[in-house]
Amino acid sequence: MFPRIFRRSTLSQICYAALVLVTTFFAAISCVFLLSQAVRTAPNRSFVKNVNAVVIGAAYVFMLIMSLALCLKRRIAVHRRLQRISKTYRTLGKNDVPDSVFLYMQQEHTRACLIAYEARPKEGFQEGWGRPGTKHAGIRFRTALLDSVRSIDKLAHLVIPRHPPLRPHARALHHFRFLLPLLGKDEAGLTPLHYYDSAVQLARHAAREPSEQEYAVGIRAARQIETMLNECYLEMNEGSSTDLSTYGEREPK
Repeated sequence: MFPRIFRRSTLSQICYAALVLVTTFFAAISCVFLLSQAVRTAPNRSFVKNVNAVVIGAAYVFMLIMSLALCLKRRIAVHRRLQRISKTYRTLGKNDVPDSVFLYMQQEHTRACLIAYEARPKEGFQEGWGRPGTKHAGIRFRTALLDSVRSIDKLAHLVIPRHPPLRPHARALHHFRFLLPLLGKDEAGLTPLHYYDSAVQLARHAAREPSEQEYAVGIRAARQIETMLNECYLEMNEGSSTDLSTYGEREPK
């Protein structure tokens, strides 16, 4: 957009300069021809005591002065108008510009909004990303699953301070093995950690992107693990406060 505006401005300046040069050239030629004719028609065939030559020269000098004055006046008027424009950002209202300009700005803004709305992806689908208009819109499944490992690891260290440090390529089932006794099992005898480990392994090593269903299974298992760890952490804090209050009541006076 900006290069097009720059090219248009340069073209207009070139056309204006060409117009000025052509006008000046023809005005000078006409002045020379009129002066030569005034000399030829004069009785003494000279510029001396030639009233016609003086009138013609004065007329062209007056035209030159008036042309320069008009150009300078226009230049000063444009400069003053630009100086009155506020340099700080503010919202333009209807009273700040002429009605035709405001109507044009309003039409262009409405057109831009309609184009932006129509250009939004509605039925598009990109593998490994949530579909537009769903609860997973804008989420990259692989990144979200891998990022959840660190958040669960932080909660695990709050509940189990001696929990082993996170290794980049360790399986979630092996790294969080100390959480297995705290997790419930389903009909197949599998805990949420088993489903979560499968989803994380798929996100790490699969050549294809995880599907929406695989992401939903993995992230649901991650939420279950996080909920369990949060509940354990709250129970630990409640137990610690209860022990301290009991100890304070039993302290001998």
